[in-house]
Amino acid sequence: MNYTGAESGTSKVYVHHDRYDEEAALKRIRTAGGLSISPELFEKLYLSPKNRVSNNLRSTWGNPTPLALVGFLMCNSPLTMALLGWGGATGSGAAEVGCYWFFGGLIMLICALLELFLGNTFIGTVFGTFSGIWFVQGSTLVPWFNASIAYQPEDPATSSTNPDFANTFAYFFVFLTILAIFYLVVSVRTNIVFFTVFLLLVPCFGCLSGFYFSIGTGTPNLTLQHTAGGLALGINILGWYLLFVQLLTTVDFPLSLPVGDLSHIIRGASERQKEA
Repeated sequence: MNYTGAESGTSKVYVHHDRYDEEAALKRIRTAGGLSISPELFEKLYLSPKNRVSNNLRSTWGNPTPLALVGFLMCNSPLTMALLGWGGATGSGAAEVGCYWFFGGLIMLICALLELFLGNTFIGTVFGTFSGIWFVQGSTLVPWFNASIAYQPEDPATSSTNPDFANTFAYFFVFLTILAIFYLVVSVRTNIVFFTVFLLLVPCFGCLSGFYFSIGTGTPNLTLQHTAGGLALGINILGWYLLFVQLLTTVDFPLSLPVGDLSHIIRGASERQKEA
């Protein structure tokens, strides 16, 4: 029988442990409290420059970053095939609406909140942004949201492309392009792989906005669609590589792949103030 805090002979018995060694436990607590990883390893794990937080959650919680990457890649990869039209994939990836909602939207939202709890503001904001993007993508494909139906003309036979909807929806990608530029600038303090992802995202969102504007004119520009698909393909390759690197790191695998750490090249404002 287990008793919380009760003593049994010379040892203490607790609910969660049969025998409790106070000295050994204290040593483990000190080890966990003094745990410190290099800025390079921290950035590789969390895709964010190492920062100080008042809580100790990082030493007790798992790392949500790889799971968020899985959510992103399981949505973006099939959508890329639809944009490129490979293997007969069409319809802007409408067949993947379930992925948009549950892999991209739900999983990335949960991971974004966990990143924020851990004090990783930048990557938490990025994951939260893409969670919203996938929710938007999924909701426009669900009929009861009336996203495109609201723009149907009185005679649906006169237009099959919903030009008013396309012209309006294009502005969503215009402002995503601006947001991606902000993220691109900030990612200069992470690593080369993550920076290159945003470097490709900026023209990718730009091409998608141009593609939707072309739908509004009645002549869809497939070149813009395929260009966006090609850029998204490059993002996928980098994303899968980054995910593999993170998974190797989480299990302390003896193989370490480079990501091109930039956190030590561009020093933070606080570091510069200390030096001054």
